[in-house]
Amino acid sequence: MSPFKSLPNVSRRSLLLAGGAALFTTRGLFAEELKATPGLAEGPFYPDRLPLDQDNDLITIGDGTTPAVGEITNFNGRILTLAGTPVRNATIEIWQCDANAVYLHTRDSGPKKSQQDVNFQGYGKFETASDGGYRFRTIKPVQYPGRPAPHIHIKVSQNGRELLTTQCMIRGFEGNSRDGVFRSVGDLVPQALIMADWTKIPESKIGEWSANFEIVLGRTPDDRELQEG
Repeated sequence: MSPFKSLPNVSRRSLLLAGGAALFTTRGLFAEELKATPGLAEGPFYPDRLPLDQDNDLITIGDGTTPAVGEITNFNGRILTLAGTPVRNATIEIWQCDANAVYLHTRDSGPKKSQQDVNFQGYGKFETASDGGYRFRTIKPVQYPGRPAPHIHIKVSQNGRELLTTQCMIRGFEGNSRDGVFRSVGDLVPQALIMADWTKIPESKIGEWSANFEIVLGRTPDDRELQEG
């Protein structure tokens, strides 16, 4: 695994609500402001054969030195309860298509084998510590046939129990409004909860991006079993 540094969290931007009224929120500042991250479909391409390398650096595979094609993104965030408490020992998985729009799934990579980027891991996982934080090194998501909104798939579990499956999309991307999954969550507020800002890292000599996506888990009947920080 190639080591990399976690970047500072970037708070979400203000949401512009209908009628022109602005609701200014900063995650974790006031517990009553937290809203649960909407659950979204897993999609058809969760890897049917998980790779041997499942770490949080998707840019290189194993001891390989050739990086994946694409715009490198440091994808970071925290997993929180509705009360704003960090959730520790949660496993977060991410998966996405490569820069050539090929998923790590035999029904996709099989027919498109010649197009697949063999240097892109396609899937990774990370276990949160006491601060609820997670970090991945991956590529900026690209459009996939039938999905106008580039996205990263996410699944959160703890103690073998799945807590949330969702997706993260690029805030302000023009294809979002035409994407059926994006539109399915409803109005502006839930839509804002499945987007993140992609920001260029000024000091990066290779044009890396940073994206911060905080995940808030909704209540479940056994909420108290969550391992909070």
